[in-house]
Amino acid sequence: MCNAIAEQTPRGLRYHIALAGRRNVGKSSLINLLTEQQVSIVSAIKGTTTDTVAKAYELLPLGPVSLVDTAGLDDEGELGLQRVKASYRAIYRADMLIYVVDEHGITELDKQQILDFHDKEIPLLLVFNKLDISEPSPQDTLWCQQLALPHLVMSATEPARRLQLCQVLYDLAPAEHKAEPCLAADLYQAGETIICVAPIDSAAPKGRLILPQVQLLREALDQHAMAFVCQPQQLAHTLQQLTSAPALVITDAQAIKQVADIVPESIALTTFSTLFSRAKGDLAPLVAGADALDNLRDGDKVLIAEACSHNVQADDIGRHKLPQLIRQYSGKQVEFIVVAGHDFPDDLQPYALVLHCGACMFTRAEMIRRIRECQRRGVAITNYGVAIAKLQGVMDRVVMPLRHLL
Repeated sequence: MCNAIAEQTPRGLRYHIALAGRRNVGKSSLINLLTEQQVSIVSAIKGTTTDTVAKAYELLPLGPVSLVDTAGLDDEGELGLQRVKASYRAIYRADMLIYVVDEHGITELDKQQILDFHDKEIPLLLVFNKLDISEPSPQDTLWCQQLALPHLVMSATEPARRLQLCQVLYDLAPAEHKAEPCLAADLYQAGETIICVAPIDSAAPKGRLILPQVQLLREALDQHAMAFVCQPQQLAHTLQQLTSAPALVITDAQAIKQVADIVPESIALTTFSTLFSRAKGDLAPLVAGADALDNLRDGDKVLIAEACSHNVQADDIGRHKLPQLIRQYSGKQVEFIVVAGHDFPDDLQPYALVLHCGACMFTRAEMIRRIRECQRRGVAITNYGVAIAKLQGVMDRVVMPLRHLL
């Protein structure tokens, strides 16, 4: 049952824990200990784990998690270096990192890696594994204390250590992960009404709603609010049927101009994508980044970043509609480059703007790191919902319900 819950929980709502370290320090054994299953192959041969291995699991008291086993960061050879790069990509997407060392203690390579992850603000727990062979040296313990680095001494071969490790992981998790995520619950009260406007076009999935719509509706039910769902052409009639004005109208960004013309200024209005930009990232830099749309020049490159792979329709928002809107708005010949899933360029300098989807399939940590990397490189970043509102001339109204975050 626990595994079923974890597997059914959307990837973006799971807490991602990556395990990293040199080859043969016991990363796979730790994953097997945490899951109480043979998830990863364990061998005394260095380099047994050659690719990242992810396991969805209900890890109490944390809840649904993804445990990610990575290849050794000291791997060698041309193929080994590719595996190391894949490990780094998995680590940079994680909410937390368990860095494992063995009976040889903290090597110079380990120190370099740990300091790098520390600088990138990746929450890190150092595990001194293989306690059955050797205890950590006083020098290693002192180094951890000087760095204020959380650490645990244990052996992955001792099942009794599992509960201790689980508790430490829970204690180190940020408060926002332990709390219920907020999409729009602070924008209305119990008993009030919200309207979700969900266009059904060729891009809409057959027989179901998209994840942001489902999560907003479920949140409304949990908050004891009344939620109505309609298409844009039904919105005016829906508003007329209500005996009192809704507290909030949330629409798909693609219909924002049509919806804004219908909804009175006295009613709060925003988009699913804008709400996710605050839940999954940081709204302020995404709103500021939309100003880059005013300064595009001929030949500029815009990176379209999608969190998930999907079948591309003729009217796909990221690959067709947004590029058309941007060219019309700017009057410039702009080049658009699309990346999907976990692909994200190491070099952002060629881009005048990064235009990101709502990131409903990402964890907050993953999206925050993308935003921070863009800021570090001096590259503007915004998201679909904010950008479309800007291009349609209604951005101020769309972000108004969330102005306390700006």
